[in-house]
Amino acid sequence: MRHVSVWVACALLTACASGPRRSTRGDLRLDTETVGSVRHAALVAERAVASRAVASTLVQSVPALLAMMQTHEAAGELEERLAECAVRAERRGNALFFHDRPPTRAECGEVVEQDACGKPVTRAMQLGRRKHVLALECAREVLEALWPAPFSIEQRYRYYPNAKVVETMSREKEARLIAEDCTEELWGTIKPDLVLHADRNLLKAALILDFKFPCPEDNPPRWTKYGGSSPYANQSQRDVYQTALGGRALLISPVKGVLPP
Repeated sequence: MRHVSVWVACALLTACASGPRRSTRGDLRLDTETVGSVRHAALVAERAVASRAVASTLVQSVPALLAMMQTHEAAGELEERLAECAVRAERRGNALFFHDRPPTRAECGEVVEQDACGKPVTRAMQLGRRKHVLALECAREVLEALWPAPFSIEQRYRYYPNAKVVETMSREKEARLIAEDCTEELWGTIKPDLVLHADRNLLKAALILDFKFPCPEDNPPRWTKYGGSSPYANQSQRDVYQTALGGRALLISPVKGVLPP
C-alpha cells in the first residue's frame, strides 16, 4: 500500500502544479474532479492488491501464517517476492550459459562433468545448483525484510523417524564431513532450502519451502523421491520434511510460483 500512497501523493502534486493558479469556481470544480479520479484509481489499485493477497497460496495452505504476518497483503507480498527470486535466478542462471534463452531438453541431459565420486553431472544438475545459490541469496534478503520470526536457509537436520527426534547439524561439521569424504555420515539427513519458524524453536517449522528449477522449463516441478538405499525409501521430500519438522512444505518454481500442496 505504501507504493499506492506515494503514487496518489505524486498525482495530487502534479495536478496542483499543472497550471496557473486561479480562483474561479470552475477551476475548483475541475480540481475536485481530478482529485476524485485519482482517489478512485488508487482505490481500484488497492483492491487489486488486496485481491491478489487474499488469493495467496501461502495463506490458503497455511492459515496460521495470517496470524504471524497480520494481513493478507503482507503474506501476499512475501509470496510474490519469493516467486520473483525464482524467476530472477532462472534468468540469471540461463544467461551464464545460453545468453538468456532456456536450455533445450538435449542440453539439459548433457553430461558436463563428474563429481568427486566419479558420478556424471548433467547440465540440468549444474544449472539447478547455480540457480539455487542465486535464489537463496535473494530469499535471504526477502525474509530479512518481511518474515517476523527466525528462519533457516539450507540447514541440515538429522532425523530419527522411529524415535521421532530431529536435531540440527552445524555447518562446520557438515563441511568437514564433506571435505573428508565422510558423506556416509550424512546418510538419513535432510536439508530443506528454507525453513520459516514461528518462534525461536529452530527444530519446528511453520512453513518449509523448496526451490525447484525444472530443466527443460516445461517439465513440471516436483518433489524428489528418495531411493531404495535411503531410510525414507519411496517417500517424497515433502512428506519427510513435514513429518520431521512439523510444518507445511511447498514448492517454488520460476514458472508456477508457489505451488499449492
